[in-house]
Amino acid sequence: MEWIQVIVLAVIQGLTEFLPVSSSAHLILPSQLLGWQDQGLAFDVGVHVGTIVAVVAYFRHDVLNMLIAFFQSLTGKRSDDGRLAWLIIAATIPALAFGLLLNDMIDLYGRSILVIAGTTLIFGALLWIADRRENAQKPITDLTLKSGLAIGFAQALALIPGTSRSGVTMTAALMMGFSRDASARFSFFLSIPIILAAGSYKGLELVSSDLIVRWDMVISGIIISGLVAIACIHVFLIWLEKVGMLPFVIYRFILGVLLIAIYATTG
Repeated sequence: MEWIQVIVLAVIQGLTEFLPVSSSAHLILPSQLLGWQDQGLAFDVGVHVGTIVAVVAYFRHDVLNMLIAFFQSLTGKRSDDGRLAWLIIAATIPALAFGLLLNDMIDLYGRSILVIAGTTLIFGALLWIADRRENAQKPITDLTLKSGLAIGFAQALALIPGTSRSGVTMTAALMMGFSRDASARFSFFLSIPIILAAGSYKGLELVSSDLIVRWDMVISGIIISGLVAIACIHVFLIWLEKVGMLPFVIYRFILGVLLIAIYATTG
């Protein structure tokens, strides 16, 4: 890798991990347009570490409260934070299960530009429809096991490249009447265990391999992706209530068309 590749890919990961625009769709563009080689397993692990540190740091008070309440719930003490922690665990199970079952199949068939273009457009349209619901006002405390699991199964769809994990979970929450802020926050909370699981899985692959690692580039990727992700989460939550999802929907449509054009010209 060149240093420009480290910077660009870390910035892309930090931006797109939490925005409803699909990180996989963006990570394929530099390699297609600039002819970059695969960034490697160690760098993938690094930017995953950066983004999970970012979301935990940004929501540190919420995360700490949920952790405390979770352990208190084991002793029989109930609270909204404890219930939310259990809902996050329950909603994470579908994505983990489908990930273990379908990972190889998705790697084989799901990473083509045409598949990513199609999911970028389709799930962009669904996000637009969901965001136009006028009665989507329910707070995050209204989440139930049924609605949490529904969002969890929607998150499993993000295994298909181009879907966008944050996009599909926010879409599902909005469809069920939750407010934009509640939808975004639950999506961010859900990202913690799923990114941790993905990063751990890749980390085990890295430990068992004999790859030569450029640790200076990996550490730089962690720092850059983490800082960009923190800024992205902050701006997104402010912007969301003011303008909604429409700018991201338009962007997804443009990106999907661009990917189709790349597929048509490169074969």
